[in-house]
Amino acid sequence: MTSNTALVWLRRDLRLDDNPALIAAIDRCDVVIPVYIDDRTEQPQWQQGAASDWWLHHSLTSLSKSIAACGGRLIIRQGEALETLQTLIRETGATEVHWNRLYEPWTRERDTRIKEALETLSIDVTSHNGSLLNEPWTVLTKTGTPYKVFTPYWRAARQAMQPPAPLDPVEQIHGPEAPIESLKLEALQLLPTIRWDRGIEAAWSPGEADAVARARAFAIDAASNYDEARNLPATPGVSRLSPHLHFGELSVRRLWQIIESNSPHSDGREIYLTELGWREFSHYALYHFPHTTDEPMNPKFSHFEWRDDNEMLRAWQKGQTGVPIVDAGMRELWATGWMHNRVRMIVASFLVKNIRMHWLHGARWFWDTLVDADLPANTLGWQWSAGCGVDAAPYFRIFNPVSQGERFDGDGDYVRHWVPEVSQIPNKYIHCPWKLPEAKAREAGFVLGRDYPEPIVDLKITRESALAAFKALKEVA
Repeated sequence: MTSNTALVWLRRDLRLDDNPALIAAIDRCDVVIPVYIDDRTEQPQWQQGAASDWWLHHSLTSLSKSIAACGGRLIIRQGEALETLQTLIRETGATEVHWNRLYEPWTRERDTRIKEALETLSIDVTSHNGSLLNEPWTVLTKTGTPYKVFTPYWRAARQAMQPPAPLDPVEQIHGPEAPIESLKLEALQLLPTIRWDRGIEAAWSPGEADAVARARAFAIDAASNYDEARNLPATPGVSRLSPHLHFGELSVRRLWQIIESNSPHSDGREIYLTELGWREFSHYALYHFPHTTDEPMNPKFSHFEWRDDNEMLRAWQKGQTGVPIVDAGMRELWATGWMHNRVRMIVASFLVKNIRMHWLHGARWFWDTLVDADLPANTLGWQWSAGCGVDAAPYFRIFNPVSQGERFDGDGDYVRHWVPEVSQIPNKYIHCPWKLPEAKAREAGFVLGRDYPEPIVDLKITRESALAAFKALKEVA
């Protein structure tokens, strides 16, 4: 049964495939109007970063073309979300509003407020699950409390999860006959005025079509070897689907189906599906513990004495720490808006354990520079590295960047690509150029401190210092 007009408020669900809000609106209403609202008040503490803005611009470009190909039109507006929706309702006579749910604390509060306000206008408002395999409130312990450790959570989530059944892609959208005012995408000013984005542009193709193609290629070619290849930053062993998932160009249900349908059962495939479980767990943890975006889950860490050293922080941000695999990761991040996950753990450990700077410095830098900046995942990852969050790493886990490099980048290919200053150094010293014998340094024409910085910290001393400090914190009553 159809009735009148529906607005579909698109946020981080920029796709036509498996889009519950869009499909429900089409099923229920004669006229469907997809809307994107640029509401910069949405995240008061965590405004979307510049790299994410770049991705959003191109994702909206792709989505607009897809909607037009189906006969509809994407309407773009700018302003406070409730006021903008109310204006659109007056302009279009819409009787229904649909959206897919978001789970950050302020988006939940805002959406609840909008739903209540619109219902007082006799508007039928319906939210849908377009982002997760399990809603955060559906997986609880036997005592009704949220899980704080991933493994029992994921075991329970897998048992509770119905086999994901993605919805078929939309093929036709009936828009209104009368034209509706819409901003041009350029009016949102999402692209940089200074072209620092050329490396990102060369590395990525935002949009639903590329997301699906990348998912299928990964499932066929790489998923079965994911258990080993995922740790090697110089090889194409990971899916690189995180920005597509964050912006909703690909639903997690569709991805799950693609992996199970195109990749034979293997340890690699199961580990990749478990990684999707970590994505679920990050949303789950932030839903149940919303304060963790800015505060440690473990209250003891509120009193931890972090170092305040802007010079060291800047060296870390610029990839000038003198530790090659750390610098390689930070330069990859700046150039492409992305960093290999193994290297993310290494650079995070270096910042919070060796430099001993607050994890929020790292979280905020990642937030601004990653194209896949996702608040739940960012929060979980940085609190894990610092040892203060849900299912956090034990205090004594301090990644040694030299041994990590030797183990996962043994030939130095990753480091040589991103840190060409050390490219002539033999493999044995590529991850610790400060140990290069003088004779070999002359042979390579390499001078430490001239061609590449000396390490900004002593790895051994800072490890011992961090162990002592974190152990003391653990023992505080």
